[in-house]
Amino acid sequence: MTNMNPIVLIEWVLLPNQHRTGRGSYRIDWKPSIAMLVLGFFVSSIDVLASNEVPGKSQTKPIALVGGTVHTVNGENIPDGIVLFDKGKIAAIGKAIALSDDTEKINIQGKHVYPSFVDAHTQLGLVEIGSVRATLDAREGGSLNPNVESWVAVNPDSELIPVTRANGVFLALTAPNGGLIAGRSSLIQLDGWTIEDLVVRKNIGLHLRWPSERGVPTNESERGVEGSSRESSQKVLREFFDQCRAYQKARSADPARHPIDLRLESMIPVLDGKLPVIVTADELRQIQAAVAFALEQKIRIIIYGGYDAEECGALLKEHRIPVIVSGTYRLPMRASDPYDAAYTLPSRLQKLGVQYCIASVGKFAGTGVRNLPYHAANAAAFGLPADEALRSISLYPAQILGADDRVGSLEVGKDATLFVCTGDPLDVSVAIEMAFVQGRRVELNDRHKRLWHKYEKKYATQSD
Repeated sequence: MTNMNPIVLIEWVLLPNQHRTGRGSYRIDWKPSIAMLVLGFFVSSIDVLASNEVPGKSQTKPIALVGGTVHTVNGENIPDGIVLFDKGKIAAIGKAIALSDDTEKINIQGKHVYPSFVDAHTQLGLVEIGSVRATLDAREGGSLNPNVESWVAVNPDSELIPVTRANGVFLALTAPNGGLIAGRSSLIQLDGWTIEDLVVRKNIGLHLRWPSERGVPTNESERGVEGSSRESSQKVLREFFDQCRAYQKARSADPARHPIDLRLESMIPVLDGKLPVIVTADELRQIQAAVAFALEQKIRIIIYGGYDAEECGALLKEHRIPVIVSGTYRLPMRASDPYDAAYTLPSRLQKLGVQYCIASVGKFAGTGVRNLPYHAANAAAFGLPADEALRSISLYPAQILGADDRVGSLEVGKDATLFVCTGDPLDVSVAIEMAFVQGRRVELNDRHKRLWHKYEKKYATQSD
C-alpha cells in the first residue's frame, strides 16, 4: 500500500460516499473506517515522500584532490593540479602544495575539478510535483508580500535536490512567486539535514513581477489589488512604495508612537538600496518601465527573464542593471522572432557588455534545475564563448546575487563546494563522479538513478 499514489487512493476511498446535493456540488459522508484508512495511509507513506540520500558528514581532516585539471573559472586552468580544503573552505590551489600527514589524498588523475554551478532563479524545495497542489508552497495569498521569506518553506528532503546535484548544481536561488510582490528569495546549498543547513544567504532579493504590456495577467494571482490592467498595477506599486517611505520616516521620527508593521518593515532594506529587487520582465516596454521605476524610487534592480534585453542594452549597461536570462530552451515570444532568439540572447548580451547570467527555465519550477548546464551549452552552440558559458552558470550568478565572496569560483578562502567529473560538464555524456558541499562528501545517488538500476535489472533478466 505504501507505493500507491495518495491521490488515487483518496479518490478510491471517497468517491463511493459522495452524494449529489445540487448543481455542481457534492456532499462527502465521512465514515470512521475511511478516515482511519486515509490517516493510516499518510502516516505509512511518509518515507515515500522523502529522498533516500543521507547528507554528507562534516569534514574532520584536510582533503586534497590531486592530479586533476583544476578549472578555477576566474583564472587560468591548472593541469595536474591540487585543490586542498579544510573545515569546509578552500585552503590552497596549485601544483606544488605541501600536504600534512593527516591530509586525505584523493587521486583524480585524468579528471576535472569545477566549482559548483549556481542556478540564479528556481523554486527548488518549494515545489515538488507541479500537478499536485499539496506539494506547492511557492506563493502566498494576496498581491503584496514583501515580508515572505522563501527559505522557511524549503523542503530539505525534496526528491528533486539529489536529482539536481547529479549535474553539478549544488547552489540555487529559491524564489517565491505570485502577485505583484512575491517575497524574498534565498540562496541554498543542496545538502543538509535541515533548512538551516541548506541556507547560504537568507535574503538575496525581493521578487517583483512587472505588469505586462499585454495588460491582462496570466492568472488571478498575478492581478493587481485594484484590477488587472497594467496601469492599475503600476499605480498599486507606486502607492505601496509611497506608503513604505512614509512608514520609514514615521518610525525614524518616533518609533514609540508607530508600532512595527512587518510588511512595511521588510521594505526598508529595499528603500535603502541594501536589498535588490529582482524584476520579472521580458518585453521591451516592461524592462524600460521597470528601469524608470527603479531610477524614480532610487532602488537597485535585477532583470529576470530579459527576452528583449538586447533592445535596451545601452540603458541596462549605463545603469549597471544585470540580467538573469531565464533559460535558453525557450520558444520565440513572437511569430516574427527568429527561431534562435532565446538561444543567442546570452551571446548578444555579452557582446553589448551587459552583466548577465543564465538560469534554468522557471516554468518547470524545481524539476528543470538539473538541466542548467545544458542551457549554457546551448548558448555556447549559438555564439557564446565556451569560457563565458561556464562563467554564466557559476561565477556570474554568484556575482549578481552578491555571493561571490563565498561561491562561484575556486579561490582560497571560498567554500569548498565543488565537483569532480570526467570531462566538460556542459557535455551531456560527462559524468559527475565526486562532489563536496562545504567540504562534506555528498552522495550522488538519486531517484532517477535508482529507477534506472531497477529497470536495468528487468531488461537484463528478459535478455537472459
